[in-house]
Amino acid sequence: MSLYLSKSKYCNAVQCPKMLWLHKNMPDEFDNSVLNQNVLETGNEVGDLAMGLFGDFTEVPYGDLGDMLEETEKLIEAGTPVIAEASFSLDGLFCSVDILKNKGNKHVEIYEVKSSTHLNEIYLHDAAYQQYVLTGLGYKVDEVNVVYINPDYVRRGDIELKKLFVIEDVKSHTDALQYGIRDFLPELEIIMDRKYEPDMEVGCHCQKPYTCGFFDYCTGRLPHPNIFDVSRMRFDSKVRLFNEGKYSFDELVNCKEIKGNQRLQVESALTGKREINKKEIGGILSSLSFPLYFLDFETFQEAIPPYDFTTPYEQIPFQYSLHWLESADGELKHTEFLAEAGKDPRRALAEKLCADIPKNVCTTAYNMSFEKNVIRKLAQIFPDLSSHLMNIHDNIQDLMIPFSKKYFYLPEMQGSYSIKYVLPALYPNEPSLDYHNLEGIQKGDQASNAFKKMKTMSPEEVAETRKNLLAYCKLDTYAMVKVWEKLEEVAK
Repeated sequence: MSLYLSKSKYCNAVQCPKMLWLHKNMPDEFDNSVLNQNVLETGNEVGDLAMGLFGDFTEVPYGDLGDMLEETEKLIEAGTPVIAEASFSLDGLFCSVDILKNKGNKHVEIYEVKSSTHLNEIYLHDAAYQQYVLTGLGYKVDEVNVVYINPDYVRRGDIELKKLFVIEDVKSHTDALQYGIRDFLPELEIIMDRKYEPDMEVGCHCQKPYTCGFFDYCTGRLPHPNIFDVSRMRFDSKVRLFNEGKYSFDELVNCKEIKGNQRLQVESALTGKREINKKEIGGILSSLSFPLYFLDFETFQEAIPPYDFTTPYEQIPFQYSLHWLESADGELKHTEFLAEAGKDPRRALAEKLCADIPKNVCTTAYNMSFEKNVIRKLAQIFPDLSSHLMNIHDNIQDLMIPFSKKYFYLPEMQGSYSIKYVLPALYPNEPSLDYHNLEGIQKGDQASNAFKKMKTMSPEEVAETRKNLLAYCKLDTYAMVKVWEKLEEVAK
């Protein structure tokens, strides 16, 4: 067999064999933006922590493949009971097992570790592939397990590995997949030996289980905009229309499946139609009062809860920006908070928030459900601040509603009501409102990643990162002020 596969490449092939062919033959067409570096780093952190699930272990060092295979063989022959990253190769098929229990006499147990909070179907293929390789090498695979994060775990003191992780026996599933692997590999070898691109059409597999980095390439021949640019529509519905030959907005405009907000987007793109419902916008603005506050939080998530009374992937606030006006013609004021790196930021942030926002004033947010959720969590863990925090919570109004309800819609919003689309549509060619002009941090995930990494930075790097974080978050609330101003303008 001339096929050379790791377990990750095998899983790519399960999703779409064409993806694997393109990786090999046209790698420059891959869109790296689909790769979230933070997700990769989280996976490594979770994997490293899970190695201790069964007590003492020996890890096979990452390096030359031959050295990894040789080290694994030595450890197994020596009777090492728990081996992390045990590595095996069978006729060009390679895999490293996250945790291998070595029971002697070629009997082993496989534990595949994931940073997810649930069992995904692709994990079964991942584990089944490992079982196939080890079985082919003569091992007796007694158990196959997927290890993933328990989303209900609450940290209290030191991390309790047995409570943080769920271990699910999946051998009945991986047993059933063995014959499929045997039949699939020769087919895959034929595909990979082709000189020409496989003829595989766009489908639901392009987004499941992961967004394919070749999606833009595979849809490049379509007119723009096209069915895949329609916002707030299920991907399988888009695929169904695509399979019916309905690609362009011209073909979609009379399609009965395109209705509501999707129809507005399509018609607006074709005709330049603008939607401005002054009555509804005015009604929303009339619910606001002075002093008027504009609030935005930045948060980060960790798979492994970093502080007491946090759960996996909980949104932990570390920063906020606050603009406010005492009156309609008053001076625009600003304050902010950014936590110190390496410390639990929640108490200091909650105290500053209560000091900055008085009780019984009107506070706005863009997508207020996020800000409200953050404040509710703070109120739960700090009872002495709960009354003030919940007063802020109960007086928050949402500046996103005019856009999410399509009371105000411009073609340039491209069907979205994200402020990253709304703002440039309202203020085109305005450099001070362009996130791309910010240094270092231009998106929310970049802000989260930067804050998490600050604890390992030099003082100079910390200072630069803090400056960039403050500038990014400040623009978020200044953008809200400008959105409010534009709403006031059109309502009149």
